[in-house]
Amino acid sequence: MIRVAVTGAKGRMGSTVVTAVTGAPDMEVVAQLDAGDPITKKTVNGAQVAVDFSLPSVTEANVHALLDAGVDVVVGTTGWTDESYARVREHAEAAGRAVLIAPNFAMGAVLAMTFAAMAAPYFESAEVIEMHHPGKVDAPSGTAVATARGIAQARAQAGLGQMPDATEMDELGSRGGRVDGVPVHAVRLRGLTASEEILLGNEGEQLVIRTDSFDRVSFMPGVLLGVRRVSGRTGLTIGLDKVMGL
Repeated sequence: MIRVAVTGAKGRMGSTVVTAVTGAPDMEVVAQLDAGDPITKKTVNGAQVAVDFSLPSVTEANVHALLDAGVDVVVGTTGWTDESYARVREHAEAAGRAVLIAPNFAMGAVLAMTFAAMAAPYFESAEVIEMHHPGKVDAPSGTAVATARGIAQARAQAGLGQMPDATEMDELGSRGGRVDGVPVHAVRLRGLTASEEILLGNEGEQLVIRTDSFDRVSFMPGVLLGVRRVSGRTGLTIGLDKVMGL
């Protein structure tokens, strides 16, 4: 049995993780921690792996504390930067532990990011639209950023230049943010859970890749896969695709 601690256990995602781990035949929940609870070797209660679904403002501190407590960590909280990735990578390597940070644990979303990167070299234009419930505190989503970076990297490797865009005035920022040159747009709408559209265009054609999560349970197969495969690694792994073999 894999002994699992959950940080952010009282939140919507954290409580769903607790239910999923409890229902898995090869896992057991040994600690449920939330805001204000100390993260120590004692409070993780012998956990081998911790799952963090907390808040962007505290997730890095949680990961460092969990590494100090001697557990491997699977992280679904977004809001990471290159600098925070670097700090966690250094800490995990020094501790001989493993950290898996995934922008998205839904299988459809992971595959959509992979498909977008595969298609990007063959299209002149690409834009990303992420759509979430209005309770999400960060924008753009980690999934959208990862998608855009994958598209940009694939375009660069193919030797493609800048995408065509004749816009000269955009006082309201209507063209969205830019992630490595790829336009990214964020929607916050009541009734949504998590959706993403990747638009790729050539003259005379368009490819649309869309993924929708209608319920938080859609992330759980990916979370459980991460828990099963994070141990035995060392350092930082970014993206569920890395443990899926994509």
